[in-house]
This record gives sequence, C-alpha cells and structure tokens, in this order.
Amino acid sequence: MEFPLSREVVPRFEYLPETGSTNDVLVAHTAGEDAAAWPDLSTVVTDNQTRGRGRLGRTWLAPTGKSLAISVLLRPRASAAPLPIDHFGWFPLLAGAAMTRAVRAVVEASLAARVDEPGEEAPRHEVTLKWPNDVLIDGYKVSGILSELLPGAQGLVIGAGLNVSLDEHDLPTLTSTSLLLVTGSAPDPDAVLARYLTELRQLTRAFLDAEGDPVQSGLLRAVTEACGTLGGVVRVELPGGTDLVGTAIALDRSGRLIVEDQTSGELQAVAAGDVTHLRY
Repeated sequence: MEFPLSREVVPRFEYLPETGSTNDVLVAHTAGEDAAAWPDLSTVVTDNQTRGRGRLGRTWLAPTGKSLAISVLLRPRASAAPLPIDHFGWFPLLAGAAMTRAVRAVVEASLAARVDEPGEEAPRHEVTLKWPNDVLIDGYKVSGILSELLPGAQGLVIGAGLNVSLDEHDLPTLTSTSLLLVTGSAPDPDAVLARYLTELRQLTRAFLDAEGDPVQSGLLRAVTEACGTLGGVVRVELPGGTDLVGTAIALDRSGRLIVEDQTSGELQAVAAGDVTHLRY
C-alpha cells in the first residue's frame, strides 16, 4: 500500500506490511538512536497487526488486510515549552473526536455516492464517540483508541484500530461493525486514514495554540458534540471493581465524565472506567 494522501498530511509516514503492534514500533523508535528522526505527528500504519492491544488489556484482532492499525506520535508543545502533563488527558478524547469526524465524513460520502435517483435521500447512520474513545456507528464499535505515555512524559503515542472491510464473519464481537457493512462498499483505506490524520492534526494544533485550554481551543465543544454517551443512562465499571449507574450529563474541563448517580442523585466525576450504554 502506498497511502499517497496520508503521506501528505504528516511529516513522516511508515507503512508496515505486518507488525506485532504499531504502538510498540513507534515507542521503540522514540527511545532509539534515531529518535530525532521521528518528529511530532510521525505515523506508523499496518493492515496486518498480530499483537494489537485495546483498553484494559484487551486484545485487538482482525483478519489481514481488512482493518487498519494506526499509531501517531505526539510531542505536544505550548508556545515554546512542552505542554504540562496534566493536559495530556485530553489527547485520547481528541483522537476519538478526530476519528468520529473522519468516519462520519467517509460514511456520508460513501452513501451519498450510491444515490441514483434525483431527490433520493441517502440512508442515515449515527456516528458517535463513546466516552472516552470508542467510535460507534448506530451503537456498534468501528474503532478503538489506546494511548501510551512516553518515558519522562516527553510525548505520547496515540494508537487506533479501525474496522475497514470486515464482513459479518470477521467481526471480533457481536457489538462490532465495519465501514464495509455500514456502507455496502469497501472505502479507500488511504482516504479514511488521510481524513483522520487531518482532523487529528487540526484539533491538536488548535489545542496547543490555546496553551492546552479545552474551552478556548474549542476542544471541549468538539468532544461534547461528538459524544453519544452524554444524555444517556450508563453503567461505569470503576477501577477497584465498583459500578456506578446513572445519567451521563457533561464533560468537565479535565475531560472527565460527569455522571448523576441514579440512587443518590450526587454528581460524580469519572476519570477512568469501562462504560456501557444502557437502554431501558
């Protein structure tokens, strides 16, 4: 694969026919002798990842050539200094918003291209971000994101898996889907990837230009608009094994999910946890 569109978006782009984990490859390069040759937004991609990882230690599995594993190196700097580490928590949400925008654009374009009759409307699909960083189409997962902090907080690697052309027999879970299954045709992987990298770059630049302020940069608004978790009833499996059930009402300035406990009515800010959308 050549990925000509994607190569135009980032300063360094490497496609690997096969690798264990694109995150591991990129992390290793940042610690090696050639670290200086991997600038901010350097990207490693494969369509055959053999040891992919998801959140909470889960395994990300996909047949060869039917999904993309994407890792992007971020070396965030605000003004002339590195961005303080307490702002880093926004980057997984930022990447989730970028992927949501990219997937929505590709789905809408693919379906619009299949409209044959004048005045005929293309089918509509709901593409949303499930807090903190899963992308769903009509409630089914099409992408997941895993971020890894570099030693010394010198940056981070944002890893994303995207189901491109998996059919119903390839899906890793009953709650998964792919761009092929939603649109009826396999989209160009380069077009999808280029759109994601463009959205990621634009959101990151705006965030850093605003010195890491999620409100001034518009990042809080962008994530809130993308987030399908808000307004719904959720169960959050918190670290330590306890569950919180309630209504997700907002995101705070740190990107935490604010949940109104359905039993006590108290508001709780959730920084980490496995979220399930509940439907009654």
